[in-house]
Amino acid sequence: MQDYLELLRRRAVEAPKRGLTSIPPLHDGMFGYQRAVTEFLLSVGSGAAFLDTGLGKSLVSLEWGRVVSEHTGKPVLMLAPLAVAPQHVREAKKFGLEARVVRNQSEIGPGVNVTNYAKVDNFDPYAFGGVILDESSIIKNFTGATSRKLISMFAQTPFRLACTATPAPNDHMELGQHSQFLGVMPSNEMLSRWFIADQTNMGRYRLKGHAVKPFWNWVASWSRCISKPSDLGFTDEGFILPKLNIHRHVVAADISIGADETLFRIPETSATSIHREKRLTADQRAERIAEIVSAEPNEAWVIWCDTDYEADALTERIPDAVEVRGSMPDAMKEERLVAFSDCSLRIIVSKPSVAGFGLNWQHCARVAFVGLSFSYEQFYQAVRRCWRFGQSREVECHIAMADTERNIWDVVMRKSADHEAMKAEMYAAMRRAHESRQIKIDYQPTQPMQLPVWMRGEAA
Repeated sequence: MQDYLELLRRRAVEAPKRGLTSIPPLHDGMFGYQRAVTEFLLSVGSGAAFLDTGLGKSLVSLEWGRVVSEHTGKPVLMLAPLAVAPQHVREAKKFGLEARVVRNQSEIGPGVNVTNYAKVDNFDPYAFGGVILDESSIIKNFTGATSRKLISMFAQTPFRLACTATPAPNDHMELGQHSQFLGVMPSNEMLSRWFIADQTNMGRYRLKGHAVKPFWNWVASWSRCISKPSDLGFTDEGFILPKLNIHRHVVAADISIGADETLFRIPETSATSIHREKRLTADQRAERIAEIVSAEPNEAWVIWCDTDYEADALTERIPDAVEVRGSMPDAMKEERLVAFSDCSLRIIVSKPSVAGFGLNWQHCARVAFVGLSFSYEQFYQAVRRCWRFGQSREVECHIAMADTERNIWDVVMRKSADHEAMKAEMYAAMRRAHESRQIKIDYQPTQPMQLPVWMRGEAA
């Protein structure tokens, strides 16, 4: 029996436990699910908090940082997207925690120190007892060199935490990068263990059929992924999202333009063709969004675009719109993002890749897209800047698209359905893992099994 139990333990793959064996009292202001997540992350030492938008990742990471700093006797470094660092400091002050925005090693103080990802080279990783990646899913959007730098730079940091909203379950490389950064398992080993290259889908990796449950059980051994408190058995009171109303506005494209020797232009699905289609209809789509925005002059608006020419078309038609463009100096981008956050600006225009992560804009209940890309994650994150726990009103989301871009909408909707299906697997694994930790005494049989006489072949 003991040999069999040992065999089962060896076959089960779990993240190594490198954290605290005794968790000190946590902040009184935490919800029960936040306390459970923080205790788990402190116990594993290096783990991920995949908490959906508005569930309080800031408080979880700040309290984790406080405990790690006190335990190690060293400061903790938090890396955050542009303009998000001041937001974390405000959150820390609200709960009486110690945190500051820093630009280089000389400004480091006790507790949690928050800086922008772009300034990571200004710090000595060996000076910190812990590191926190806020909105950690953006590491997959960095160049490969930058991702490798983050992984290698903090490979010896004893405590590591990655925080982001629910990751895209179909983007398994995102989970692999998290696992590798946290020192749980190299991403290539994760792929070889649970995945297969699907040759019918351009060689993309997919979970092996028999590996779905074991894979998510493994993810649950180093992370907590929830969309609402009840995913861990807590009450959802106060965490019910208001309604999201999506309005799709289709503009007609002139398919005679660029038809060359044919009667009509036939749009293709390649990246080059899609951008050509988007450029041909940019003015029409911007005009439609401008009409919608002007109809509600007292509302704050976040307008998302995919290209610079779409941003130009929008700002030409909406005089009081202020753009945040990737090519702007960081100081200017941060100033404008903070101004919108504190309601000094009413209308902001940007790309999801620039401002779609980390910012809390519950004061705004109007979102517009002058077009979409094939990235479901960017669409999801952009909407969730406003549609998040803490939003008190229904959110109106307007999307302007050309009739030649129908395939983009279809892909985004398919990815949305896949996302929801895979999240169900993730949350089920998290619930199983959380409930198993609540069992104080596991049943471990110690008496040898006695076979009945008829099985032993003895006379009755």
